[in-house]
Amino acid sequence: MPAHPEPAEPPEPPGPAASAGTAGTAGTAGTIRTARLDLLPLRVEHAEEMVQVLGDPALHAFIGGVPDTPAALRARYARLVAGSPDPGVRWLNWVLRRRADACLVGAVQATVTGEVAEIAWVVGTSWQGRGFASEAAQGLVDRLTRQSGSVRIVVAHIRPDHHASASVATAAGLSPTDREQDGEVRWELTVWA
Repeated sequence: MPAHPEPAEPPEPPGPAASAGTAGTAGTAGTIRTARLDLLPLRVEHAEEMVQVLGDPALHAFIGGVPDTPAALRARYARLVAGSPDPGVRWLNWVLRRRADACLVGAVQATVTGEVAEIAWVVGTSWQGRGFASEAAQGLVDRLTRQSGSVRIVVAHIRPDHHASASVATAAGLSPTDREQDGEVRWELTVWA
């Protein structure tokens, strides 16, 4: 997964980012349904289960940092749910709930500035390799570009050696560019009206 950019702070594992409202609470983003997942707008209460989903130190090899404590994750989710202090930036955050057993398996996020959305995703170690990240990223990109109609450019930043995230970005319609930022390749999808 790409480094999970948290708006106005250094990248951390998700609480998915951005919300669809102007000052954005995640609840305004609405649920996204895919074949196997419900992408639920982030709530502070999700921290209790997500601390387990994100708790494997091996997960942080690519996303950086260390697993959050329950209190730290609750505090981060509270910041995200409160929304961006910048009225020109929307924070959209979802947790991924596997419909078959109502289990949370990861998160996706988008930080939307004008017509540009920067996205990121993370799936817990126990649920990787099952296509959940690709499915969620596709649902997210569809919501941002087709259903909302306001996003024209979708961006993700991926480490060159993270082949699984490159596959997720490809599945979501993004392509690598020749630009890098902080050692990560910029991937993009441009949607023409």
